[in-house]
Amino acid sequence: MTTLTLQDVSYCYPGGKLVLEGISAEVLKPEVIAIVGPNGAGKSTLLDLIAGQKTPMSGTVQIAGHATTALQRDELCRLVAHVPQHVPPDVPFTVEEVVLTGRIPYGRGLYENDEDRAAMELALRRTKLESFRDRRFSSLSGGEKQRVLTAAALCQQSQVLLLDEPSAHLDPENEAQLWELFQDLRDSGHLIFVVTHHLALAAQNSDRIWLLDRGKLVADAPPCDALRPDRLQEVFHVPFHWNESAEGRVFLTYGR
Repeated sequence: MTTLTLQDVSYCYPGGKLVLEGISAEVLKPEVIAIVGPNGAGKSTLLDLIAGQKTPMSGTVQIAGHATTALQRDELCRLVAHVPQHVPPDVPFTVEEVVLTGRIPYGRGLYENDEDRAAMELALRRTKLESFRDRRFSSLSGGEKQRVLTAAALCQQSQVLLLDEPSAHLDPENEAQLWELFQDLRDSGHLIFVVTHHLALAAQNSDRIWLLDRGKLVADAPPCDALRPDRLQEVFHVPFHWNESAEGRVFLTYGR
């Protein structure tokens, strides 16, 4: 199992704006962890720090016992795969070719080998994209593009997956399938981080919630504890309510 440790991590953008302050957390087993919080709370920046795309102003990020700053880029990418929120608009490749970019950290030259293609086929199957393989990436909808980028991350075969708003453009069917995929990956030993604004889905489908507010980690706990209505109202400034349906399902709502 790949472990992750954040120790007193802070980050400041050029110009002196403090975005994250004193973030400490530890993950020692496969989990689906949802990172939630208001706009500007530092969620995407936190993913960038874990991915090694930004360097902490202070503190350390360790993956598998190694500080991210001490790893070569290809070494880090074999440990961590990152799916950003913003989808590139003009990619002149097919879906299959985009998914195969996940094999770049393995550096085997210009052509893929059998292992690369096997990883690609598994990623296409897990994301239900086999029928899309020959389509141009640029011709896809926003939700379809997001699924392709998720498949490329799976093709990378990293133990840690970081996904920034992966379901932002998905319909309910594909959104539900995506969360099921995260749980399947967890069960096969992966550590999954999902930045999301869908608190109800995070509550239903994650093992643990990291709640950020103004750059600080104000909760790190199972959903029922992290998403207490009083805590959420303090962070989001609207009332929250846990409800129970006639079938006994518990769900989260907000507003008066």
